[in-house]
Order: sequence, then C-alpha cells, then structure tokens
Amino acid sequence: MSHPKYRLTYKDRAISDVKKMDLVMRRRLSKSLVRFSQNPLAHGVKLKKSGVAGDYRFRVGNYRTLFDLEKDEIVILRIMHRREVYDR
Repeated sequence: MSHPKYRLTYKDRAISDVKKMDLVMRRRLSKSLVRFSQNPLAHGVKLKKSGVAGDYRFRVGNYRTLFDLEKDEIVILRIMHRREVYDR
C-alpha cells in the first residue's frame, strides 16, 4: 500500500467518540480511515448541508465521520452514530 496523501488528525471530541465504540467497529473504522487518507473525496464522501460540525462526512456502517480538509490534512471532528448526527 502506498503512503497516505493526507495526514489524519483527530480532535479531542473525535477521540472520545472512538473510545465509546466497540472493538469490532473501531477496527472497521480504522481500516476505512487508512483507505480514506489516500483519497478523501472518493465515492461515498458527501458535502454536508448543515449540522453538527465539519464540511464533509462519510459513512462506515451506522457511523458518520464528520471532517474538514485543510491542505494535506484531514481533520476528524466527530464520529457519531447516525441517529445522533441526524437528530440535530
């Protein structure tokens, strides 16, 4: 696998969100984020219209990762279950 084009950076709140997940979901998310760092605007990434945080989001199972792009960095702001994201 080639080196990531983008560096992943996690805000404190995103780290807290990950700690609440079960181990299986954490592993699944980790694999997706590694692939995601190669091309963050690949299929499945959506520009958010409004909501909690971040300009973009992508889905892994029932979880939504909210993030911003800053030059060569992907800033992970939140990782929330879909029911939490869409309730706001």
